[in-house]
Amino acid sequence: MRWGIVIVLILLLAGGLIYVSSANGSIEPLGRLGFVKLANPDMYPGHPHSQVLAQYAEDRGSKCALVVHFAGSSNYRSYREGDVYIIEMAFIDTQGTGAAEQVNYLDSFKVALFGVPDGRYKFKSDGMVFNTYDEAMAHVYEKAAINNQEGPIPMVWHGTARSGSPIINQGCGYPLYFDIVRREYGIIPAYYYTLKGMLLPYFSLPYRNFELQHATELQHYYTQGMLDYE
Repeated sequence: MRWGIVIVLILLLAGGLIYVSSANGSIEPLGRLGFVKLANPDMYPGHPHSQVLAQYAEDRGSKCALVVHFAGSSNYRSYREGDVYIIEMAFIDTQGTGAAEQVNYLDSFKVALFGVPDGRYKFKSDGMVFNTYDEAMAHVYEKAAINNQEGPIPMVWHGTARSGSPIINQGCGYPLYFDIVRREYGIIPAYYYTLKGMLLPYFSLPYRNFELQHATELQHYYTQGMLDYE
């Protein structure tokens, strides 16, 4: 009984510290946006996932939202979805392919424990490549300021998995989301917001059932270029 009380107190204390550490931050970590790709380009005005993210921002009274990705061939240009300005940013892993279908879980575990080594990531947004995290985030904040952002910017990782189980594979942008939260708020909040964020689409994504039930087909259609609408 005593140990149960101690555990509850520790959890309450940890929760309080996490809240205090992030209460006045410039980023509001929300979590995972989607499970699999529904169309390509997959963040574009009118795309279902884009509309969902814009709704998340509107629900919070935010004029902007940030979505993070693995870097592929896209320029990751920011755009307007209704009244919300969506800022895109991707990371380039200089020690890997970035958008590779196969996940190196040992490497991911090391990154989760010790953070991303300085110089390993480069960043892409609006067609520009940034060599450092600070440069990339300065660009994000500049875009947000131009579009009259007030308060923290809601942030999601794209989350779409090209192959495998989208329940296990956390998909596009997951490491960058974790790294941003770790840098902004510390390692414990990073674990908390990442674990909490994994649950977001199960409760808030309108296309949850469709994506999970048809994940294999949608992944096949995407890799075969059958979801392209450009």
